[in-house]
Amino acid sequence: MAPAPGIGIFDSGIGGLTVAAAIRQALPRERLLYFGDNAHVPYGDRTAEEILAFSVAITEALVAKGCKAVVIACNTASSAALKPLRQRFPHIPFVGMEPAVKPAVEHTRSGVVGVLATKATVEGRSLADVVERFAHGVEVIRQACPGLAQRIDNGDLDSVETEALLRNWIEPMLERGIDALVLGCTHYPLVRPLIERITGPAVRVIDPSDAVARRLVQVLAEDGLATGAGNGAMECFTSGEPERFHAVPALLGLQCGTVRKGVWLPDGSLALP
Repeated sequence: MAPAPGIGIFDSGIGGLTVAAAIRQALPRERLLYFGDNAHVPYGDRTAEEILAFSVAITEALVAKGCKAVVIACNTASSAALKPLRQRFPHIPFVGMEPAVKPAVEHTRSGVVGVLATKATVEGRSLADVVERFAHGVEVIRQACPGLAQRIDNGDLDSVETEALLRNWIEPMLERGIDALVLGCTHYPLVRPLIERITGPAVRVIDPSDAVARRLVQVLAEDGLATGAGNGAMECFTSGEPERFHAVPALLGLQCGTVRKGVWLPDGSLALP
């Protein structure tokens, strides 16, 4: 018997698993297929053209595995690829990420909020758009965090060096009076305890994963795809080393069994086992 149609989720590495965990909570019976492109992490240091090419190939591979919807669990890839993917795959509903500036603006009392993100997201159109749409009268401090996603992907979640990097980025924001801090990369919730140690309780740290899961539920219902007929299975794939990937799903309460290796082929396509 063929498996139930699934929901594809992809990111440049392990970060999108934070989104997958929120999706699993919202949709416990859906089949999930997660791909972490660890061979190309971090996307934040790559060109928009590269990211789009990766995203197209990943989507093709996930659709071939039976995905009925795709979640781009990466702010950088969402900014570079969401609109082109919707045009290229009109029969597939997509849900992307955008920095959670709106809830930060709604929360702030100081009138100053911060955003931590990759260089590509800080410089990209998606963040600029949400600031223009929602941040009327509110100062938004945008801080690029070069190397942080790679460090997290390497499993460095609580070292003195990682904390020092985060302090270097966050403490100047605190001095300028932020009372809300947006995590603008899906990797960053994995170091949320460190971030909250630095910000203290007076600053609300905002992770958009739950909002993405709620949007997916809505999209599936609108498109008549919310069958709820699956058994809650999850399959994980990585283009990196599977053994380095295994610990994180369990850390987030996800059960995905054996992590399997996806292979990038010379023609730019992705083969998933």
